[in-house]
Amino acid sequence: QVQLVESGGGLVETGGSLRLSCAASGTIFSIYRVVWYRRAPGKQRELVAAVTSGGSTNYADSVKGRFTISRDNAKNTVYLQMNSLKPEDTAVYSCAASDAYGSTWYERYSGQGTQVTVSS
Repeated sequence: QVQLVESGGGLVETGGSLRLSCAASGTIFSIYRVVWYRRAPGKQRELVAAVTSGGSTNYADSVKGRFTISRDNAKNTVYLQMNSLKPEDTAVYSCAASDAYGSTWYERYSGQGTQVTVSS
């Protein structure tokens, strides 16, 4: 059974940092593109950052220069380093693993999420 478990969320002041982890079990995580999403109250899920199996990354404009996604394939884990946090970063952050068929990404697994709250 494949599981993705997020950790590292919490309460932090504006300007602070957090590092989120997305740990996978039951699968070879390295073959998947992994995406960090967030969902704030009353808003749609938003892609925050993604990393492919080859290590290519992309970010939402709102987090470029502040967040960094990385992966440690030996640990079957993907990280999201979040610096210079702002109150608008407050959301539930979750990770998901996708693979591609042709040019289309299919989400295969996702975690339950971890709460990040940034106080002003």
